[in-house]
Amino acid sequence: MIEGLKPYAEYKESGLPWLGRCPSHWSVRRTKILFHERVQKGFPNEPLLAATQTKGVIKKDDYGTRTVTAQKDLHLLKLVEVGDYVISLRSFQGGIEVAHCRGIISPAYTVLKPSQSATSGYYSHFFKAKPFIDSLSLFVTGIREGQNIDYERMSRAEMPLPCEDEQAAIVRFLDYANRKIDGFIRAKRKLIGLLNEQKQAIIQRAVTRGLDPDAPLKPSGISWLGDIPAHWEAKRVKQTTRILRGKFSHRPRNDPSFYDGKYPFIQTGAVARAGKFIASYKQTLNEKGLSVSKLFPSGTLVMTIAANIGDVAILTFEACFPDSIVGFVPAGKLDRDYLYFVFLCMKDELLREAPVNTQGNLSIERIGTMWIPLPPLLEQEQITKYIETETIPLNTAITRTEREIALMQEYRTRLTADIVTGKLDVREAAARLPDLPTDPAGEPFTDEVLGYTDVLDEIEPEES
Repeated sequence: MIEGLKPYAEYKESGLPWLGRCPSHWSVRRTKILFHERVQKGFPNEPLLAATQTKGVIKKDDYGTRTVTAQKDLHLLKLVEVGDYVISLRSFQGGIEVAHCRGIISPAYTVLKPSQSATSGYYSHFFKAKPFIDSLSLFVTGIREGQNIDYERMSRAEMPLPCEDEQAAIVRFLDYANRKIDGFIRAKRKLIGLLNEQKQAIIQRAVTRGLDPDAPLKPSGISWLGDIPAHWEAKRVKQTTRILRGKFSHRPRNDPSFYDGKYPFIQTGAVARAGKFIASYKQTLNEKGLSVSKLFPSGTLVMTIAANIGDVAILTFEACFPDSIVGFVPAGKLDRDYLYFVFLCMKDELLREAPVNTQGNLSIERIGTMWIPLPPLLEQEQITKYIETETIPLNTAITRTEREIALMQEYRTRLTADIVTGKLDVREAAARLPDLPTDPAGEPFTDEVLGYTDVLDEIEPEES
């Protein structure tokens, strides 16, 4: 598909440090010529929108978002029309996202209305180019999560503008390339799903039936558990472990004065991405932040009880957590790693226990009253060792496949940047490409399985 792609014959200096040289026949225009800021508010009856990395800007109902804006604040949200672009500092990783429906969105976003010369779809790809995304840091105001795009400053900056025919060629080529890349990633994600199903089957069998296939069984009286070995017990979580609630009593949680100290701060997304162990962190609290939070000891088993409910991991260093995470310190008759595997099997049960409301938070009280199987301590340790041994080849295959996906995503990022900034000429290649069918749903074709987290503004819901 990319064989034979070459640079353009002639280049010129663009005058933009992040862009460098661009094709000599390309124009460079100020942002305000290409995009106008849309600042309309007062449309409380329009649907709420969410910015996603895989589907652009869509209705929150379609996405299944976990937060709801208070009715009284709806008139403060910004209007977004189909074809507009939205951006906030939280979306830098994904670039600027295009809107596929009309609605309203948080005032933290900057909404850009394209002019006629910017409606071809070229900028949907251009806004994904890492050099451009990095340049957005020049146009922000505020500190940390409180930052927003300053449109007045951004409007004076310049962007490349290929001619319309060339924009169309770039869009055609990248749409085709992305379709192929999406197919590759989808197949790899499907493989990972199958491997995880095999892992789950091994874990489920071991923690509910033990390692002896001939052991006599008895009814556990627990719906999700079924029969268990006759010599096992079934106990409530609160009878076997001490439960520690995370804490962050200040609102808003993203107040920058609490951050950039020496205390690691872990939120729900980090737990979801961690695997078994949390081995790194991106945020830290200072002494002021520690005063409104709680420090968990290394080795604590933690679980998310809001946002992505029921994800579990083990902490490998001291860290603070918000109140959307709880920690477990098992008593002497419960092995921590065995409890970790039990919780993995209880994910569906944990979700069922979460109340059906706008946030679906799972309370400590509900977790504490839930039942778990409890073999003798030595048998728990044997079960843990068995699971870890049996799942080694599956974990290896999953890690290898995830790396293949990451490499393909890196390739996509580099290819997109090289093409939309004029480093590669795709005009002839695009003309030779076959037509591809459109999405049956009639929506832009994107891969819903790209990445682990779809919502760009990854902010946990505030709790009352």
